[in-house]
Amino acid sequence: MSGDYTTITDPSAYFHTQLYTGSGSSGLQVRNNANAGDFTPDWLWIKPRSIADNHVLFDSSRGFNKQLKSNGNDAEDTHSPARITRETNGFDVDTTDQNYNQSSATYVAWQWIANGGTTSTNSDGTVDVTIQVNSTAGFSIMKWNGNGNTSGTVGHGLGAVPDMILNKYGLDGTSNWGVAFPKFETSKLLMLNGTGGFTSASGMSSYNSSTFVDGNGASTGGTIAYCFKNVKGYSRFGFYVGNGNTDGPSVYTGFKPAFLMIKRSDGSGYWVMLDSKRNLPNGTGQRLGAQANDAEYGSTNIDFLSNGFKVRASNSDSDTNLDGGTYVYMAFADKPYVTPDGVIATAV
Repeated sequence: MSGDYTTITDPSAYFHTQLYTGSGSSGLQVRNNANAGDFTPDWLWIKPRSIADNHVLFDSSRGFNKQLKSNGNDAEDTHSPARITRETNGFDVDTTDQNYNQSSATYVAWQWIANGGTTSTNSDGTVDVTIQVNSTAGFSIMKWNGNGNTSGTVGHGLGAVPDMILNKYGLDGTSNWGVAFPKFETSKLLMLNGTGGFTSASGMSSYNSSTFVDGNGASTGGTIAYCFKNVKGYSRFGFYVGNGNTDGPSVYTGFKPAFLMIKRSDGSGYWVMLDSKRNLPNGTGQRLGAQANDAEYGSTNIDFLSNGFKVRASNSDSDTNLDGGTYVYMAFADKPYVTPDGVIATAV
C-alpha cells in the first residue's frame, strides 16, 4: 500500500469545514476546531444552511472586505466596514446580515490555507500576477489585471498543470465564473454560477506547468483565480461515469473525504456540495448547490468511504448518477487512506 502514502498527516492544516449558528449580534466569533487551534483562512466560502441566501467568498489576496458570490455574476462587492475579519483560529462576523449571522440560522464555512495572505509577483507569463502559493497543499490564489491582449499568459505557480481552476474575471462588472478541468477538457469551461455542462467559451486555455492563456485579457477590471493540483492523500480532482443504479460508481480518491463537490459535465445539473460535517451518518446529509442560493435540500445518496466515495443515487438523480452521464468532482481529505506512519483510515 505504499502508493497510498501521503506527506500530509493532518489535512485540517490546509482545509477545514466549520459549522456555526448565527447569534444575530455583531462580533460573532467563529473558531475553527482544526490544526490544533491554528487555522487562519486565506480562502473563505460561507453558505447559510437553514435559510436561502448567497454563497459568499472572501480571500486574503483581495482582502476580506471584498466579497464574491458563486451563485451570481455580480461584480466584487466591497464592504466598509468589513463584515468578516480573519482571526488566528477562524474569523469574526461583524454584521447581523442574515447572509452571515441571522439569529438561530445555521451556516457552513469551508476554508483553505494558502500563504497567510503574503503575496509575491509571478512573471512566468506575459502578464504579471499577484500570487500566493502553498506548494504542499497544491493551491494558489492568482490576481491580475488584463493588458488588452486576449492571448496573454499568466503564471499559476503550481509547478504542474493545474487539475482545477475557478476563475472570476472583470471584478468591477458583471461576469460569469469559469471553471476548468485541464486534464479532462482543454478547450471548454463549466460555469460555477450556472447549471450547464462544458461549453466553448473565451477564458482559460493552453495550460502547462507554469502558465495558461487568459482569453479575457482584454478586460482590465481585475481577475481572481483559485488553482489546484492533485496532492496524494489530500486533494483529488477527477471524473466518473454514472450508471443510473443505486449501486453506483465507487470513486477512489486515496482518502476519506472532508469535502466533495460534483458537477455533471455533459449536460445540465447542480454543483452538488457535500462535506463530512453535514453528511452524517453516511448518505443522510443534505446538499447545497454552488450555483443557487437555496437552503440545504434533499438527501445526498453518497457515502464517504475510507478511500473515496460511493454514489448510491438512482437514474432519476441526474445531478450525480445519470446512466452514461459524465461527472467531474473536487474533493479534499478528512483523513488520508494511509498515513505516513502506516495507519489506515476508517470510513466513520
